Amino acid sequence: MSELNPYEKFLDGRPLKTILSATPGTIAVLLEKMDPAKVTAPPAPGKWSASEIVCHLADCELAFGFRLRQTLAEDNHVIQPFDQEKWAAPYRGIAVTQAQAAFAALRNWNLVLISRALPNDSAKPVTHPERGSMTFLDIVETMAGHDLNHLAQLRRIAGA
Repeated sequence: MSELNPYEKFLDGRPLKTILSATPGTIAVLLEKMDPAKVTAPPAPGKWSASEIVCHLADCELAFGFRLRQTLAEDNHVIQPFDQEKWAAPYRGIAVTQAQAAFAALRNWNLVLISRALPNDSAKPVTHPERGSMTFLDIVETMAGHDLNHLAQLRRIAGA
């Protein structure tokens, strides 16, 4: 597993844009399979519920979008990391439909940027304080692997 992309093991050979484009629809399908109690109930102690996972995905999409834009706009940019657990504090009680709509809108907007930037800006460098030197493409690959990781969690919840 790459230090640049801890989610690399989830990448499945499909084009990154295919993975990224499919995620909002896949989330919708998985949520439709769950009754409301399953959406809001954590699958195990200390684990996020399906709703909280979708909130997390919406927050991460916001963060990824900011990182992508700063990478393109600034030379030698240093990414600002965030504590996902602290960001997750308000998730309980947020309607999954709100998080799902936010994620889908942000993802669609980020896909416009990604489509315009790749492949020309693939190698644009950026630094992550915990992962070191990265590129614009590394961020996009991380997004796709992150999606696949959390979609697998949602599939387990839907099937449980």
